[in-house]
Amino acid sequence: MILIGESINVVSKTIGPAMKERNPKPIQEMAKAQAEAGADYLDVNIGPARRNGEELMEWVVNTVQEVTDLPLSLDTTNPSAMEAGLKVCKSKALINSISVVRMDEELPLAQQYNADFIGLLWGREGMPRDADERAMIALELTTTANGMGIPNERTWLDPIVTPVVNIESNQAKPCLEFMMSAADVIPGCKSVVGLSNVSNGAPTHLRPHLNRTYLIMLMRYGVYSAIADVFDKELVSIARGEMPEIADLVYRVMNGDTPDMSSLNRKEREYVKTARVITGESLYSHSWLEI
Repeated sequence: MILIGESINVVSKTIGPAMKERNPKPIQEMAKAQAEAGADYLDVNIGPARRNGEELMEWVVNTVQEVTDLPLSLDTTNPSAMEAGLKVCKSKALINSISVVRMDEELPLAQQYNADFIGLLWGREGMPRDADERAMIALELTTTANGMGIPNERTWLDPIVTPVVNIESNQAKPCLEFMMSAADVIPGCKSVVGLSNVSNGAPTHLRPHLNRTYLIMLMRYGVYSAIADVFDKELVSIARGEMPEIADLVYRVMNGDTPDMSSLNRKEREYVKTARVITGESLYSHSWLEI
């Protein structure tokens, strides 16, 4: 699967100041490190960038391209800044992201610059409630794109991952349910998730457990890509299909199986417990691995 490195982000304590000061060194070091860690794309997230957004995006894209040939995912809600990045992008860019709310303004950029785009399944009324609403939003977005000559193969659908920490708004299962049917509902489209969102709010040392387990669950339904922490070596191994026994164990839990915990080693028990939390079989708490 395709891994998009998430770490060139304006909210970072090192990258944010580097963007503000136009200091290339931290950004280029991060780009090279993610490439070496196994990233297939690099996400370049400058945030809303309302002031000087065009100049900032152009500068960051050129700064990154000086040290790597990896394709870029351009991430901003400022359409003018997005276009500035597309103009200087040497490889085929990925626009991150376009929703039905913004598609009239931003789909023409994908058309003009022959870019792929992430179709964010955020509706006009906000977060979709279930897999069916996600499918309706995806159909509207892709139908509009098709009418502009943009084929489904250039659309990467993002069903929107939300944290499991907030039990009342946990969307982990609806995302999985959408993934189960996405290929039939929107043939030809790719899929992508902001993987680290599933663990937002969890203690730092526990976040990798949620990210890794949820990636396995998504991979069962053919997820094409994830915006993720490529410095997590175990997560990269999962993405490359190098942990089939763990994957099979998680799939058993998804099927409703109850493995004999006494027969499992520590790592296997952690994956089983985490899968149960994500599916809602167990309630989330910061101590779920010890229970």
